Amino acid sequence: MRTFVVAGSPVGDPPAGLEPGPADRVIAADGGAAHARAWGWPIHLLIGDLDSLPPDEARFLAAAGTPVITAPSVKDETDLELALARALAWGSSEIVICAALGGRADHMLGNVLQLARHELANVDACLAGGGQVLRLLRAERHVGDGSGVGQERAHLLLCGAPGDLLSLLPIGGDATGVWTEGLAYALRGETLYLGQARGISNVFVEPRARIQLETGMLLVIHAKNGGG
Repeated sequence: MRTFVVAGSPVGDPPAGLEPGPADRVIAADGGAAHARAWGWPIHLLIGDLDSLPPDEARFLAAAGTPVITAPSVKDETDLELALARALAWGSSEIVICAALGGRADHMLGNVLQLARHELANVDACLAGGGQVLRLLRAERHVGDGSGVGQERAHLLLCGAPGDLLSLLPIGGDATGVWTEGLAYALRGETLYLGQARGISNVFVEPRARIQLETGMLLVIHAKNGGG
């Protein structure tokens, strides 16, 4: 099942080329309900402390009979985290997080780092807004004798178009054994070091790009048509 989770960033562009189908579900995290309604999306659940949802939106959703889970304002989790937990409880195999890339830096970075949650390790999860899609590539499963010989590479295949931008940013430590295909600047088993920007602004030269990784984690940022 695919679930769209709409966060409450003050800047909320719908993801280009991605919208819920009849079999999909949409969870609005607090003020994300206003974005979902503006985009013409259905809302199957509203969750959060409801401190950023305009009163007229709240009244509309109540009149429409939208299910609501109200959380206390003093809590350890953000409204987005609560929405993600609900999507996982529904058994979602794919989660698209929207309206999560703008506004305050702390909120935006916290939203992006949700991709690193261990609960999402086996879920096809991304953040999407405008022409940008962010995914996390993890290399956590290995084979062989520990020497690196026979090690299994994590891999990600992306569909795009020549001229699209692709950036690879290591998080949590260095990313080693990075291989790429279909991009202007090829990597052949190289290391991308934490805090260095070498992996930024590569370019699609083919309709598909493949990234492989031996150890570490890579934040993969695909900017379709070269921008947002």
